[in-house]
Amino acid sequence: MTLLESLKIQMGEPAKAFELKGVDEKIYNLESFNGEKVLVIIFMCNHCPYVKAVWQRLINLQEKFRSQDVQLVGINANAANPDYTEDSFENMQKEFEERKMNFPYLIDSDQKVSREYKAQCTPDIYVYDNERKLAYHGRIDDNWKDEAKVTKNELAEAIETILNGEKNIEIQHPSMGCSIKWVE
Repeated sequence: MTLLESLKIQMGEPAKAFELKGVDEKIYNLESFNGEKVLVIIFMCNHCPYVKAVWQRLINLQEKFRSQDVQLVGINANAANPDYTEDSFENMQKEFEERKMNFPYLIDSDQKVSREYKAQCTPDIYVYDNERKLAYHGRIDDNWKDEAKVTKNELAEAIETILNGEKNIEIQHPSMGCSIKWVE
């Protein structure tokens, strides 16, 4: 497991088009979320301890902001290979059910979308405003390991800032996590 931080991405970058299958067997694309004021795309996977530590926090965030037209979308960026069988589509479906996920969980089996977004680690979080311009690219909070020790909920604050019509989120700490397991 290689620990990496998310790359610095220019704010205002437009969201990249995608068409990916969800664990519910439906096909999702960027337009599937046109009615949402804020779109949060999380590159994640099943096996990463950094993702596992924050998974429930993501579910809680979706619940908190559901009525405010905020949509989280998880995209499994990892190649499911013999070393990472936990990241297979079937295991994604199991995780979705077991965790009672309340947001779509999609597979990027050829990793084109992950590469297009310049995703680096899991989780790697991108927040887009209603014009689908990047407004936040950073961590969930200031303590991935122990939720009881969180003092700053940066992702929630960023979402609230965007919902309030503000575009400038000055301080953005990179997300960190396991490196994405790329297909060579």
